[in-house]
Amino acid sequence: MGATPSALGASVERREGRAKVTGAATYATEYAPPGRVHAWPVPATVARGKVVSLDTSAALALPGVLAVLTPDSAGPLADADDPTLAVLQDSRVPHHGWPVALAVAETLETARAAAGAVRVQYASEPHDITLTPDHPEAYCPDEVNGGHPGERRQGDPEGAFADAAVRVDVSYAVPPLHNHPMEPHGATAMWQDGVLTVFDSSQGGDTVRAVLAKLFSLPEERVNVVCEHVGGGFGSKGTPRPHVVLAALAARHVDRPVQLSLPRRELTELVGHRAPTLHRVRLGARPDGTLTSLIHEVTTHTSRIKEFVEQAAVPARVMYASGSSRTSHRVVALDVPTPSWMRAPGETPGMYALESAVDELACTLGMDPIDLRVCNEPPVEPDSGRAFSSRHLVECLREGAARFGWEERDPRPGVRRSGPWLTGTGVAAATYPVLISPSRATVTAHPDGLYVVRINATDIGTGARTVLAQVAAGALGVGVESVRTEIGSTGLPRAALAGGSAGTASWGWAVDEACRSLVRQLAELRGPLPPGGLTVSADTEGTADAESPYARHAFGAHFAEAAVDTDTGEVRVRRLLGVYAAGRILNARTARSQFIGGMVMGLGMALTEGGAVDPASGAFIGSDLAGYHVPTHADVPAIEAHWIDEEDPHLNPMGSKGIGEIGIVGTAAAIGNAVYHATGVRFRELPLTPDRVHV
Repeated sequence: MGATPSALGASVERREGRAKVTGAATYATEYAPPGRVHAWPVPATVARGKVVSLDTSAALALPGVLAVLTPDSAGPLADADDPTLAVLQDSRVPHHGWPVALAVAETLETARAAAGAVRVQYASEPHDITLTPDHPEAYCPDEVNGGHPGERRQGDPEGAFADAAVRVDVSYAVPPLHNHPMEPHGATAMWQDGVLTVFDSSQGGDTVRAVLAKLFSLPEERVNVVCEHVGGGFGSKGTPRPHVVLAALAARHVDRPVQLSLPRRELTELVGHRAPTLHRVRLGARPDGTLTSLIHEVTTHTSRIKEFVEQAAVPARVMYASGSSRTSHRVVALDVPTPSWMRAPGETPGMYALESAVDELACTLGMDPIDLRVCNEPPVEPDSGRAFSSRHLVECLREGAARFGWEERDPRPGVRRSGPWLTGTGVAAATYPVLISPSRATVTAHPDGLYVVRINATDIGTGARTVLAQVAAGALGVGVESVRTEIGSTGLPRAALAGGSAGTASWGWAVDEACRSLVRQLAELRGPLPPGGLTVSADTEGTADAESPYARHAFGAHFAEAAVDTDTGEVRVRRLLGVYAAGRILNARTARSQFIGGMVMGLGMALTEGGAVDPASGAFIGSDLAGYHVPTHADVPAIEAHWIDEEDPHLNPMGSKGIGEIGIVGTAAAIGNAVYHATGVRFRELPLTPDRVHV
């Protein structure tokens, strides 16, 4: 740990690092309360219909089996605001993989065997799982994820496009994508004297507490949720998922602690996914590159259980000045699992399409793609007309170009060959909104010089404990070694969930406010601290969530060098470089890790990752890590992440923006643009697997 008075911004080691690498950190399904038993779900094997019979006799006959919960025995739940949590409540099957029963046994192996022994008969119904751009049941939603209007229009975009001197009209496709955190979704649940305690793998314990309290008709103070360590989430753990409800139901039924970890094959159907998106982008421009029309239309799917619409056209409302624009969404409800958040929802697929189309326009104009972006910089946010709190996209592009060696680039596509390999370079911009939610925190000054910060933040692998200690140390004027952080339990002050790149900005605001208040009270204190110390609290409700007059976004620029084997169609990314403008960077080490992690995820989106639904069964194909290919060390090239010093007084007391998601936003487009530059062929469907890349 550093010993400087203010360690804010320093490259401080993560406090829990040693505990994680030595196995001392305890995750949700590693708790072993006395009497613990195990549960294993029985997933539906049809795409739509109802269960007509459940034969549990063979399962119950196995030694060590305690129960098989079915809709007849699981017990009631109160009405759920989120219908994906209404598990084991009726006989319906809304999609493949829906839980129809739950086996509970003394050991994990026995629970799995019992689940396999349950015999289920279904009355199947016709199903539809295929998304098409002209699906007859597609409709225009009033709102999309994030509360954005489904459509926004300015001027006469169609007329301006028809009159434009230069036009690009292109379509792109992004398949379903899956979060696949290293730690599968799991929970340990137990009841004692009417109090429900769960150890959950979640991005927000307070949200889990509120939902469980409502489902089980309990006051919130009779529900405890612990999320001390979480092995990744990427959005899929942003809201409670069926596993925690199933574990609580089972624990209530057998009156013993129950542990449930979803099999990885079932994650694709029970914990959300990035919905597929079909894009049509039309750009009209003058010969000098000035945009006169921007039209981005998105078609996506949702489930029949719950509407979730990926807001993939929304980034186009932020990025570029144009005389006229239309950004719209259409969605169709299909017999598929409910989609949900995945790292930078909306921005990631939306910017892939938009930034690919901008590259196509640059090629049509014979213009450098960086210059095209620069000449369409908006003076204010195009959609709202609000001034940007800060916008340094041009600086990111210029800094990245200098670091990447962009000036040495030959703009001609398909001319750099070495044996069977063609190489090229590409660029794309990135953006992500600044999101902040209210939180509460306390800080206690102890007589021995220790300061203890308490807040129910969740560390999903981002280093929250460490960065919050730095925030506190900066506000207190002490070294970070004098600060201890306690997080990850609903027994602590309520806090926003870890999602939307909003965690540190939200929690840090409350921590900073509490610490500065403590400093003032200490200055007024006469005499020594009491033996129990002095505690000060803060609540940022009404301030952190106050509407800002500014448009607040982070921006970035991604650069990629790709090589394409003309014999096999294999794509190898040799270099990735990102430069970001994300306010004040609070910890250089953890920030670089977050940026690089996002870029690696974008690499997977571009080259290897893609879900698919089997039309016959309605099941996701390749639903484990053998069939769903994420990048490995051998796939990851030299990656650099840099940032510019950005001061923005309109954010929070730390002057920080979220950094967890912007790293993925432009990566896939930069790689796709590099592949075009290498080959001279434009591929518009991801991922760029060898079967799709023909040169």
